[in-house]
Amino acid sequence: MEKRKMIYEGKAKQIFSTDRDDQVIVHFKDDATAFNGQKKGQIAEKGKINNKISNFFFKLLEEKGIKTHLIEELNERDSLVKKVKIIPLEVVMRNVAAGSLAKRLGLEEGTQLKQTVMEFYFKDDDLGDPLINVSHIELMGFVDKEELEKLAALAHKINDILVQFLKTRNVELVDLSLNLAKLKMEKLFLLMKLLLIPAASGTVRQKKSWIKTAFAVTLVM
Repeated sequence: MEKRKMIYEGKAKQIFSTDRDDQVIVHFKDDATAFNGQKKGQIAEKGKINNKISNFFFKLLEEKGIKTHLIEELNERDSLVKKVKIIPLEVVMRNVAAGSLAKRLGLEEGTQLKQTVMEFYFKDDDLGDPLINVSHIELMGFVDKEELEKLAALAHKINDILVQFLKTRNVELVDLSLNLAKLKMEKLFLLMKLLLIPAASGTVRQKKSWIKTAFAVTLVM
């Protein structure tokens, strides 16, 4: 597979074209950001670890019948993936009160929620990725009603799979962030980016302590 021109650069990744129109290469960087990119820095080996951990969970989901964009891991920092159309909609599944949810609802961090809370965010850096509702989604035309129902069912299924898997590693999944996409001519949803406990954002409670696990390689070894 030939790695060609860089066609996009984000906070943590670079996307390169290949000799195939339907495939691209994702390169994971060592860059680290916080507060929607307001604070920036670098962490040695972050790209290698994020590549490995992301692909571990993509493969786990594939085994459970969840289609993802991953084709294969090429090396420590690069992965070959399907070229897809990104939906500017982030789905967040919250199992435990933490972060912005705890602040908005006045809940103590660590409170176990009676049911999983699903939230939608409009992925737009200039707007600060605002929280939106179903009416906003319909207004903006991101997805139609049928696609939104499939998206919600998919998000719940992914959350259930990961909650159960991480329990076997003595880790509680507090929240899960999904960025979704679809193939150009199909309605099929694909997992474009997975931000959960081992990725660059997310908080877990492990052994009664709140910790950040951005680089918790032991979770997947």
